[in-house]
Amino acid sequence: MSPAVNSVGQEAREAKGWWGAHRWLLLRRVSQLSLLSLFLLGPWFGWWLVKGNLNYSLTLNTVPLTDPLVLLQSLVTAHTPERNAIIGAVLVLLFYLLVGGRSYCAWVCPVNIVTDAASALRRKLDIRGGGDMPRQTRYWMLTLIVVLAATTGSIVWELVNPVSMLHRGLIFGMGAGWLLIGAIFLLDLFVMKRGWCGHLCPVGAFYSLLGRFSLVRVSANQREACNNCLDCFAVCPEQQVIRMPLKGAAKGTNPVILSSDCSNCGRCIDVCSKDVFSFGGRFAPKPSTPSGSDKLSL
Repeated sequence: MSPAVNSVGQEAREAKGWWGAHRWLLLRRVSQLSLLSLFLLGPWFGWWLVKGNLNYSLTLNTVPLTDPLVLLQSLVTAHTPERNAIIGAVLVLLFYLLVGGRSYCAWVCPVNIVTDAASALRRKLDIRGGGDMPRQTRYWMLTLIVVLAATTGSIVWELVNPVSMLHRGLIFGMGAGWLLIGAIFLLDLFVMKRGWCGHLCPVGAFYSLLGRFSLVRVSANQREACNNCLDCFAVCPEQQVIRMPLKGAAKGTNPVILSSDCSNCGRCIDVCSKDVFSFGGRFAPKPSTPSGSDKLSL
């Protein structure tokens, strides 16, 4: 049974206070908006701390950072990348192999702010049902953009990439970018729950593959304290990843969420009044759990 729409997180707010129930959400917003602001300081105010965008940037004219997916598309077009582009991609790869590939979606991608807003409004309006498609569709989308790059000799995806369009739009004027961002918002609000990030976005699919063996993970270490309120399930953008770590105590299932689809967004930590979830390491010791404690019905 789903929690009442307006009560999601209420127990956590009462138990931990407003900050405790929104801490990771607010830190994510600070991260996303701060990174976006760094890219805009140059074009808007002439303060070039960071030059470029999320595809390729140079920080303080020294540290290059490259989106590995853009580099991959460039390679299949038979273009030879510059040394800085390769160094930047290696740095990004190492970072997300550590903290989790889908962390890009929750902590960096500005479009996530739009899709989170649509999801929150969908819950508030109690919009249920809608369309659906396999989550594997995003991996087919990823394959498609790589194939298009190889067959056309150009990085076609960047012409319609919502992240790139949002960045260009904030500098030069949104234009058609507003239509695309608005379409994503309406898709997630009325057509399909978490339609863009959860089912279609090829960038999220790529970073999911990248973070398959990452070290930083969310864990349900205190799952025996769960009161079955389902608030974590209501706010999780990838609900399928928390089922077994949370409800599999009696089966001896590892409480660490090992799925590469997890975005390490921390919302399950925020809204849980019992502090069932926490950030930890991939190889954290498994807590002992009394037999027969599998009481959840997600």
